[in-house]
Amino acid sequence: MSSTVFFDQFAKRHLGVNAEELQEMLAAIGVDSLDQLIDETVPAGIRKKDALDIPEAVTEFEFLKDLKKIAAKNKVFESYIGLGYYNTITPSVILRNIFQNPGWYTQYTPYQAEIAQGRLEALLNFQTMVSDLTGLPIANASLLDEGTAAAEAMTMFYAQKNKRNRGEAINQFLVSDQVFPQTIDILRTRALPLGIEVVVGDWRNFEFNEKTFGILLQYPAADGEVADYRPLVEKAKASEIYVTVAADILSLALLTPPGEWGADAVVGNTQRFGVPMGYGGPHAAYFATKDDFKRQIPGRIIGVSVDSQGNPALRMALQTREQHIRREKATSNICTAQALLAIMAGMYAAYHGPKGIQAIAKRVNAMAQILAGNLDQLGFAVTHQLYFDTLHLQADAAQIAAVREKAEQAEVNFYYTESAIQISLDETTTLASLETIVGIFAEIAGKEQELETNGSESLNLPDSLIRESEFLTHPVFNSYRTESQMMRYIKRLENRDLSLVHSMIPLGSCTMKLNAATELLPVSWPEFANLHPFAPMDQTEGYQQIFRELSAYLSEITGFADCSLQPNSGAQGEYAGLLTIRAYHLSRGDDHRNIALIPSSAHGTNPASAVMAGMEVVVVKCDDDGNIDIEDLRAKAEKHSNELAALMVTYPSTHGVFETGIRDICGIIHQHGGKVYMDGANLNAQVGLTSPGLIDADVCHLNLHKTFAIPHGGGGPGMGPICVNESLQPFLPNHPLVKTGGEQGIHPVSAAPWGSASILLISYAYIRMLGRDGVRKASEYAILNANYIKARLEKSYDVLYVGANGRTAHELIIDLRPFRSLVSAEDVAKRLIDYGFHAPTLSWPVAGTIMIEPTESEDKDELDRFCDAMLGIRKEIDEIASGEADAKQNVLHNAPHTLAVITADEWELPYSRSKAAWPVAYLQEGRKFWPAVGRLDGAYGDRNLVCTCPPLEAYEQEA
Repeated sequence: MSSTVFFDQFAKRHLGVNAEELQEMLAAIGVDSLDQLIDETVPAGIRKKDALDIPEAVTEFEFLKDLKKIAAKNKVFESYIGLGYYNTITPSVILRNIFQNPGWYTQYTPYQAEIAQGRLEALLNFQTMVSDLTGLPIANASLLDEGTAAAEAMTMFYAQKNKRNRGEAINQFLVSDQVFPQTIDILRTRALPLGIEVVVGDWRNFEFNEKTFGILLQYPAADGEVADYRPLVEKAKASEIYVTVAADILSLALLTPPGEWGADAVVGNTQRFGVPMGYGGPHAAYFATKDDFKRQIPGRIIGVSVDSQGNPALRMALQTREQHIRREKATSNICTAQALLAIMAGMYAAYHGPKGIQAIAKRVNAMAQILAGNLDQLGFAVTHQLYFDTLHLQADAAQIAAVREKAEQAEVNFYYTESAIQISLDETTTLASLETIVGIFAEIAGKEQELETNGSESLNLPDSLIRESEFLTHPVFNSYRTESQMMRYIKRLENRDLSLVHSMIPLGSCTMKLNAATELLPVSWPEFANLHPFAPMDQTEGYQQIFRELSAYLSEITGFADCSLQPNSGAQGEYAGLLTIRAYHLSRGDDHRNIALIPSSAHGTNPASAVMAGMEVVVVKCDDDGNIDIEDLRAKAEKHSNELAALMVTYPSTHGVFETGIRDICGIIHQHGGKVYMDGANLNAQVGLTSPGLIDADVCHLNLHKTFAIPHGGGGPGMGPICVNESLQPFLPNHPLVKTGGEQGIHPVSAAPWGSASILLISYAYIRMLGRDGVRKASEYAILNANYIKARLEKSYDVLYVGANGRTAHELIIDLRPFRSLVSAEDVAKRLIDYGFHAPTLSWPVAGTIMIEPTESEDKDELDRFCDAMLGIRKEIDEIASGEADAKQNVLHNAPHTLAVITADEWELPYSRSKAAWPVAYLQEGRKFWPAVGRLDGAYGDRNLVCTCPPLEAYEQEA
């Protein structure tokens, strides 16, 4: 290496295996080189022959230096645009200890509840906060954004209304024209394929008929008005029409919650509870509803249950009814949440408490009153006399142009329509802010005016709508007022959860790789964190440069022509990809093409997304080796040739294998006029080695929270961009407020133009710091690590599927069904906790198995510790089989073992405490992780559904 080159290259920090370990692992696998292993794994017919056309790697130091220059191109003006996005103050104790803390952001979705009690409690706090503020008893653990939440409510009630309807569909949904414009467009996206008629108009003139199933209102309205909707809601109730209200979460500290005046569902965004705007996200949307709909509510619900010792414990309630598990019977494809952001919002509420939240809301309203009074003196009358935080000013084109010019000179952004100016205030607004705003309008009016601050002490809200009910009464919202208290509470919860700071998380199809600190740091920079998603484009040139470059990188990696960065989850990417296919067929007059062929091994979101896109699912068989049955595919493609819209395929397959017939499979679909959608869940095995374009797919979505290093955050955020070939390029999603997408673009799938824009920085950093060679090596080392685990375990366990040369891709499935008379796959998963590991993916895609994905970031020592754990468990199974261990009272059936159990005064189990808690030597070296609770009783939690924080007396009674 030249003496002028930086020694500290990022690839050395990201890739876990060093050169010496590489040779040891290759020998164990039985190959001479890494190239030989890749040649035996990836079919030659789809191998990429040349290098990726992306830049060479830069060091972490160089990257941050360059990124600072790009960030400086963003102009962070004072934002009063509103429309669901507001400046907020993130308490430093939350920013530092959650948002910037890998102990929180590297956790996975809390499927293994015993090692997830911290985030489960934090999410239960979020649900309780939402339930209290909305006045409804059931809330989920967050959704992607407000527009998506409103669309989920619409489709939930559409399904509910038509559940027993045998006649013509009841399909009209009335939407107030004062709902945020981005929400209205997402409703149209969701409605079109399902045949729902979205009718937008003045809510005062709503007329119901026999086709109307629901209405949507904004509270307060988009133009700021606080209106009394109760007469309309009573009329809707009398006609058995469902009412959804999109509500500002902060305003509900002052306004009567919609749940108290008849709403069936309340949706919205919790962004202004301490989560930066981030040019659109990520933020945690909320969804609350009546108890009647607890089994229909989309997304995840955290509930209270008990563990094996009878102690209170939390889990994902109704877990097996997650919508995507219902496959083609699903009404939603939601399989994720915005957990990290929901946790932040819940902590914001816990830190401020009811008095603090109400004080913040009152201050915002007081500032709005002061501003309205000053503007009125200058001759700019506020349209609505009753408002919370947003002032609407009627203006002609000349006035709007003059105000815009002066405002931008003062580095201030308002929201402008063709006939009005809107100003939305927030908790960061100061008297100095008001002076600046008043100065702008004074200059337009040709007057001089000092800011008058003598506003009314009373709320500028309808007396009949001022909130009287209490909220946030649980002790968790009334106990942590000092920073020390909050810091320690956050740390207590963090300590209950296993994350990547503790050990490898070998979840198959989840790609729990390193989320490097340098990738994460810029997300908090104010140049990126404090931009409004609808800010003028000339103020966002830094972001636009990143979008252009990242889109080009992702298009090159996938072998496609273009990319949309809008979908803000993998499932949304699936949906967007299918909608582009649908739009392509419609543009050619092929509106009859509505059949989606989907392999039986596909992830449940695939059929759910297809149904949402208006397609009919036809399942294709898999053969005994786990591959798509090509003859069955051919037969079904021929049978449905005239109606064939698409094939949905995951590559490498969900069984962890590069199928050799993939190009033939794609060719069959194209021969019959269909398009091929490739699920990008397993792209981590492809980068630089092959690509969706090389296998002849037409569109794929990318899980940036898998392959491209965005952390999982305990169940979100994620990003699911789609890349397309030239035929689908014109149909990439657009947006009503910011120009983006294709010439014939579909309606948006996310509320913000570029989805959760701020976390795109992470994937941008990942690609820039690894460079063209590093991203390829990441895929090679992911394949290496999976095959090394296979080599170490295959003599003790059956590896269920392998490729033509006996190799796995980046993950492998271990078959535990031969032991089912002795132990279950769940027993093995829970016993791994005692060994210090999160379980691999359990019973998917094959029941009674575990799927292991080690990723490229793990070193050989960590891989060996995991293999030692699995081999230790195999010995424990053998002890049961031989009779050495009791058939019922054994370490597997009783796993995991808590510290309380191990240190109890009495020990009556037929095995030692040390065998239970320290079965291998490495656990004595500071690697022991104690589960907070014993094994969860899932059935109890579902029978006794409690989805808000229980009173303290409940814990005392259980104890």
